[in-house]
Amino acid sequence: MSKKKPEQNPSNDARVPHIEADLTEDAISIDDSTQPLFKHTASNTNSQEAEVDIEKITSAMATFKAEAERNLEGWQRERAEFQNYKRRVERDIKDIQRKTELETISKIFPIVDDFERALANIPADLIDNSWVRGTTLILNKFKKLFEEYEIIAIHPVNEPFDPYLHQAIMREDSSEVESGHIIETLQKGYKCGDTVLRPALVKVAN
Repeated sequence: MSKKKPEQNPSNDARVPHIEADLTEDAISIDDSTQPLFKHTASNTNSQEAEVDIEKITSAMATFKAEAERNLEGWQRERAEFQNYKRRVERDIKDIQRKTELETISKIFPIVDDFERALANIPADLIDNSWVRGTTLILNKFKKLFEEYEIIAIHPVNEPFDPYLHQAIMREDSSEVESGHIIETLQKGYKCGDTVLRPALVKVAN
């Protein structure tokens, strides 16, 4: 006797594939609906990160710019100070050189004094003598040197006594010269600009 197979409910068997199909369709539907959301979230995250990066870069650039400006100002200040220092050094060197040259020329003053005294006492019959002419030529060369260095002789007569320019070595009464004025210059002085190289030796009226 053959056994009967249990009868299956056709309605239940038919519903299973439909349920699976519905679940699959729902899953697909969920995946499709959430994709834009995921994309939007990722896009927002990337945008925020980009904004943060831009802010960091902007802040760093501002810091670098401020530092560069400080460095530039410092460099310009140091350069200006160096230029001022360089000019001071050059001026000091020129002043020292000028002072040294004038001190050297000042040593010639006594020699010029001797030449002038010698030529002032030349007899009239020897004025055209070749030796006298040669001596006069030498004296003129010294005077030419003084002119090149703008050295001026101080030879006051009947002028007020100036202790900066003159040195009084004699005083005497005078009816012709006012008191405190110079009667006679005994030795010429010399100056260059406002610098007195040698004061004039003078006789002053009481």
